[in-house]
Amino acid sequence: MNITAKFEVRYLQFLDPHGKALQALPGFAHDPRILVSLYRWMALMRAYDAKAIALQRTGQLGTFASMLGNEAIEAGVGSAMARDDVLLVTYRENGAQLMRGVTLKELFLYWGGDERGSDYAGPRRDFPVCITIAAHATHAVGVAYAMKLRREPRVAVCALGDGATSKGDFYEGLNAAGVWKLPLVFVVANNQWAISVPRAKQTAAHTLAQKAIAAGIEGLQVDGNDVIAVRHAMEQALAKARAGGGPTLIEALAYRLADHTTADDASRYRSPDELAEAWKLEPLVRLRAHLMESGAWDKSKEDALLRECNAQVQAAAQAYLDTPPPAAAQMFDHLYAQLPAALARQRAAALGNE
Repeated sequence: MNITAKFEVRYLQFLDPHGKALQALPGFAHDPRILVSLYRWMALMRAYDAKAIALQRTGQLGTFASMLGNEAIEAGVGSAMARDDVLLVTYRENGAQLMRGVTLKELFLYWGGDERGSDYAGPRRDFPVCITIAAHATHAVGVAYAMKLRREPRVAVCALGDGATSKGDFYEGLNAAGVWKLPLVFVVANNQWAISVPRAKQTAAHTLAQKAIAAGIEGLQVDGNDVIAVRHAMEQALAKARAGGGPTLIEALAYRLADHTTADDASRYRSPDELAEAWKLEPLVRLRAHLMESGAWDKSKEDALLRECNAQVQAAAQAYLDTPPPAAAQMFDHLYAQLPAALARQRAAALGNE
């Protein structure tokens, strides 16, 4: 029997869990200003995350999906993308959205059930949160196809979780992206859990990155707790896509340090020992250790940053709480160019009851 083809999946990591360099760092990582900026963004993400959970627990916010443990993935994606690129997300990519220009207040509004939070003041072409698992993989194909058709030097970035890679939409998106050689980057945040289903019970594939092979595109795996590795992989994938080289699938290995959402209790299906081990790998400690070792960071800067992030998040949360609720009639205003008679009567009735 002859071997028709052989494939491999590369793994990328620059920093170990203690912040020590394992190999020569990419160019941007030699600039302490860039690394400090990445760390500041990650600290803001964590402060926002904690406040959102607190608001939900006190009945001031709806069900919320924490990104605790995913901050390096978010910062790596958000910092590498160009302003004119388009980001398509699920519900756990608020960090990348922040870096793209979505405001804290807008995020709070969204999670509070106010769709005005999806009317981004900044990245107008970025897509709103997609709750339906993997549905936006095919949306991303449409966006990237339009970019290629118009010969625009732009890239679509589709962020998903590990559970989404078991959905048909994901495979259809991969296949179309490969066939049409689209300017598209799929980023799979493999945090090991699809709600209560562990990674081992989701798929028999050794890696999620290798799912790209069947679509004829490049797939690689990175340490998702290492922001340098995520950003470097993103920069290379974006540059390739922008130059006409086609799509890439990046699997970023991390761990969901929180419950799936505030409606979940992860202690019912995973052990405290597993969680404790995952905390030893978490991304903020890793980058902070690296910055302190290089002399670019110290305790006084850390304390000042925490105060700054908390103040920024508190101000945004208060602005959200102070926002008057939308008028009831607004639920009708974006359905049709001209409302059917039945809905027009309902709208009139809603206005009369306000």
